[in-house]
Amino acid sequence: MAINYFSRCAKMNISAINTAMPPTTLSVKSRHVAVIGAGAAGLVAARELRREGHSVVVFERGHEVGGTWVYTPQVEPDPLGLDPNRPIIHSSLYSSLRTNLPREAMGYMDFPFVTRPGENRDPRRYPGHREVLLYLKDFAREFGVKEMVRFETDVIKVGILGDGKWKVRSKKSSFNDNNEIISKSNAEFDDEIYDAVVVCNGHYTEPRIADIPGINLWPGKQMHSHNYRIPEPFRDQVVIVIGSSASAVDICRDIAPVAKEVHVASRSVADETYMKQPGYDNLWFHSMIDHAHEDGMVVFRNGKTVLADLIMHCTGYKYHFPFLDTKGIVTVDDNRLGPLYKHVFPPALAPYLSFIGIPWKIVPFPLFEFQSKWIAGILSGRITLPSQKEMMEDIQAFYSALEDSSIPKRYTHCIGQSQVEYNNWLATQCGCQGVEKWREAMYSMASENRRLLPEMYRDEWDDHHLVSEAYEDFIKYPSASNL
Repeated sequence: MAINYFSRCAKMNISAINTAMPPTTLSVKSRHVAVIGAGAAGLVAARELRREGHSVVVFERGHEVGGTWVYTPQVEPDPLGLDPNRPIIHSSLYSSLRTNLPREAMGYMDFPFVTRPGENRDPRRYPGHREVLLYLKDFAREFGVKEMVRFETDVIKVGILGDGKWKVRSKKSSFNDNNEIISKSNAEFDDEIYDAVVVCNGHYTEPRIADIPGINLWPGKQMHSHNYRIPEPFRDQVVIVIGSSASAVDICRDIAPVAKEVHVASRSVADETYMKQPGYDNLWFHSMIDHAHEDGMVVFRNGKTVLADLIMHCTGYKYHFPFLDTKGIVTVDDNRLGPLYKHVFPPALAPYLSFIGIPWKIVPFPLFEFQSKWIAGILSGRITLPSQKEMMEDIQAFYSALEDSSIPKRYTHCIGQSQVEYNNWLATQCGCQGVEKWREAMYSMASENRRLLPEMYRDEWDDHHLVSEAYEDFIKYPSASNL
C-alpha cells in the first residue's frame, strides 16, 4: 500500500521538496530539548541532539532503556486493550520472537549490529528479542546516552506555552507486584520548560481491533496480539488469528503445535482463499471473517465455518499520544497523524515539536537515525526548513497523491518500498551518507526470502556476498572493528 511520494511530487513540481538543503553559512544554536521515550528512537535522537550541541533530557517510564524491546511475561488485564483505564504494558513482544530482518541491515548506520562477546549473546543472523535489547544497551553505553535518561519518570502532559516554549509535566513512576508501571500516588508533579520536544514514545500500545459483524453476541474469547506471550494457554483450542503481517505469521505457527486448530483470516487475500499450510495438520489460511454467530460459529468470506474458542487480533496499532496537548493542531484521524511534513514536523509547530518513528513497514533503526540527524540539525540552525506555507502545500500534495492512488487514509505513514528514497532524501538534507547499496539489496533479498520461505527464512538465505560487503563496510566503525 506504500506510494512513492517523492517521484509523484517531482512530477507535480512541488518546489518545497528540495528547499531544506543545508545552508552554506552556519549559525548554530543550542536548544534545551526533551525526548519522550528511551527506546530505539529516543536513544538515537538523544545521541544526535547532543552531537549537534543541544542539551538533552530523555524521559522514560520504565527502569531500563529499550522501549518495546524490553520483554515482560506480564499482560494487560483487558486482553483486547480497549479499556482506557487499564494498566498499560508497553511491550508487545512474545517469548519466541526473533527479528524478521537480518542483523546487518537492522542496525544503526555507524553502530553495526554485529555479534558481540559476552554470556548469553545470540549469534544468529536473525536473533531473538533479548539480543536486540542488549544491542540497544550497548549503543546507550557506547555513546553515553544513559546519563541523559530519567528512568521511572512518567510524562503526564506536554503543552505549548505562549512564548513558543514547551512545558513538560512529569511524575515519578514505580512498579506494582506484577511489574506493571504505575504512577506513585504521593509523588509530586514536576514542571519544566524546554525549547523543543521530540516525541519517541512508539506506537505499539494502543491496539487496533478488526470490525466483525455479530461479534458482540459471539460467546468466545477475544484478545489482541499485544497480550500474546507464549502458546501454552491455547492448548487444545480452536483459534482464529486475524492478520497477515509479521505477528500473525509468527503467532499462528507458534501456537499450532499445541492448539487443536488454527485458522488465519486476512482481508488482503481474495474472498475465495482457502488453503492448508504445508507441513501442518491443523493450520489453514482463509479470507477475512464475514460474520460471527451467537452459537459460536465464525463464517469466513470463502463460505467456510469454524466453531472457534478464541479470536486473536494481529491487526496492528493506533497512534496514541495521551500526554500531548497541541490545542488541536496535531490530530489522529483514521490513524493518520497530521499534518506532518515528511512524517516528522507539524508545520505550525515546527521545528520545536517533532516525531520520530511514525512511518511503518520500514527498517526502523536506520530511519530513526536519519530523522534524528535532520531534527538535530534543524534545531541548531545548520539545516533550514521550508516555510510553513510550503510545508502545508507539500503535505496536501502528498495527501492528494494517496487519494489519487486509492490508498486509504490509515496507510498514510506506510512508506514500504519508498523508505530508501525517503532515507536518502533525509541524508541529503543533513549532508551525510545515505543508505548503503548493500543494505538496500539485503533488505530486498530478505523480504523476498521471507515471502518464499516463511518457515525457514531466518535460518536459510543466499545473500552471503552482501554479508561480506556489510562486514567490509563495518571495519571503518571502531565499535565493530575491535570485535
